[in-house]
Amino acid sequence: MEIEVIAAKRDLQGTGASRRLRHAGKVPGIVYGGEAGPVQIELDHNALYHALRKEAFHASVLTLNVDGAKESVLLRDSQWHPYKQQVLHIDFQRVVKGQMIHVKVPLHFVNAETSPGVKTGGGQPHHIITEMDIECLPRDLPAFIEVDMGKLEVGGAVHANELVLPKGVGLVAHIKHEDPAVASVSAPKVAVAEEPAEAAAEPAAPAEPKE
Repeated sequence: MEIEVIAAKRDLQGTGASRRLRHAGKVPGIVYGGEAGPVQIELDHNALYHALRKEAFHASVLTLNVDGAKESVLLRDSQWHPYKQQVLHIDFQRVVKGQMIHVKVPLHFVNAETSPGVKTGGGQPHHIITEMDIECLPRDLPAFIEVDMGKLEVGGAVHANELVLPKGVGLVAHIKHEDPAVASVSAPKVAVAEEPAEAAAEPAAPAEPKE
């Protein structure tokens, strides 16, 4: 599925110009990488805001349409207002055909409820990592990577190097070396019976009068 992002070149730069763009419902941004130089762009805020809420927008090769000229890009960064639902800036990186890309893709967890650790052991499934660093050619970029938890016993875990990766996709070097756990099943919580309240201490007997 092709995802197209509509943008226009931005001539005015600086804090004041960016502020005026935002007041006009636009988002300043930049596209860089490849053989061409960086280009300052602007995008419609509402369209971009809704696109950023979709998982595929973060892990797909996008088609960036800048004043009618199209090129393939990856989303590299988005900056948000600290407390408003407002996108302040967006960064895209050009994708060069035939060159490896390094990108994060989401993990989709399946079969947790039917695993022995959960179904018969009463354990709790946990998603430890929700996205994974991979490298591949642009044409091989997957929308997600599946994590099969179906064989996990209580106390078991699925590690990064155990993931079944699509053809042409590999984990980046540091992930291979560290091999972190991405999902696990923990032991069921044991209910602790409440201790009965201790009986109130009896008042001490009055001291015997001294003769």
